[in-house]
Amino acid sequence: QYSVTPLKRLKNLADLFGVEDIFVKDESLRFGLNAFKVLGGSYAMAKYIAQKLDMDLDDLPYEKLISPEIKEKLGKVTFITATDGNHGRGVAWTSQQLEQDCVVVMPDGSALERRDNIRKTGAKCDIMDGLNYDACVRLANKYAEEKGYIMVQDTAWEGYEEIPTWIIQGYSTLAKEASDQLKEAGKKPTHIFLQAGVGSFATGVTGFFSDEFKGSEKPFIGLIEPEKANCNYLTAKINDGKIHNVEGEMNTIMAGLACGEPVTVGYPILKSYVDAFLSVPDSSAARGMRILGNPIGEDERVISGESGAATVGAVSEILQREDLKDIKEKLKLDENSVILFISTEGDTDFEHYRKVVWDG
Repeated sequence: QYSVTPLKRLKNLADLFGVEDIFVKDESLRFGLNAFKVLGGSYAMAKYIAQKLDMDLDDLPYEKLISPEIKEKLGKVTFITATDGNHGRGVAWTSQQLEQDCVVVMPDGSALERRDNIRKTGAKCDIMDGLNYDACVRLANKYAEEKGYIMVQDTAWEGYEEIPTWIIQGYSTLAKEASDQLKEAGKKPTHIFLQAGVGSFATGVTGFFSDEFKGSEKPFIGLIEPEKANCNYLTAKINDGKIHNVEGEMNTIMAGLACGEPVTVGYPILKSYVDAFLSVPDSSAARGMRILGNPIGEDERVISGESGAATVGAVSEILQREDLKDIKEKLKLDENSVILFISTEGDTDFEHYRKVVWDG
């Protein structure tokens, strides 16, 4: 079922913003799941199975993973995760494909549509009253320890780093695709803007492009977070060698980025290779959703959700607002800039998407 997701060139938008080119990788078409997250979870789950069977993953194509012989050796596995929606749906979908069981816990305030999409895969999924994302991660880990479930989480902590590392590696699939697509278009990115929750996705893409383009050839990488859940930004700003968390409700429309604890295995890579950390308001994400959904001229439309459009919206304001001119200069944005964005999700919360793009 794998296919490369499209890289859409928004040349008219680039002309309006006064830059050379803008490209948006549209992850709403990934496996029909409306988000990129499945790339990480599926890779980590397959790696776990290969390790448990003492086999090489290259020797375990999908057909073999679901064969009676392998299932007899492996036994029944229950995967568990915490999610605001997209990651959990990817883990649940992969569990369904592998004919294994899945449990998903979601934070208070999660969209019912996202919960119901997870349940459609056959997974057990509940929204936990009064618990934020990070508390749900701890609860899922408690269940895993008590019941022997396998935790598939895209954040890491001391003693839990192998599976998050595999998830980060899985995310780099989309970076490799984007790199190949840019080469086909005859373009090299000067700037890449990435959204961050815990930072696993951003780590995978940052790591890939920092390896692909070394030294002075490396694109300028900017990391964007909601101002109500800006744990990587805070950690970078304080810069005292410690991880700094954001606690509390983290009430942002960017549900996929409402995470208060940076991924420990990824932050050292972000610290080393990200050039700018930005903390942005919800209004930036909403603007990005409207910009991508209402293309100029022949530019292709991108249906992008709150977390998916955060980067486009924030950068659009930096490029257009006179009061943000100093930030534009610090980000080295000018008429020669070739910018890569990744729209990480589509309208995964359909009702809220319409509230933003129709009702403002």
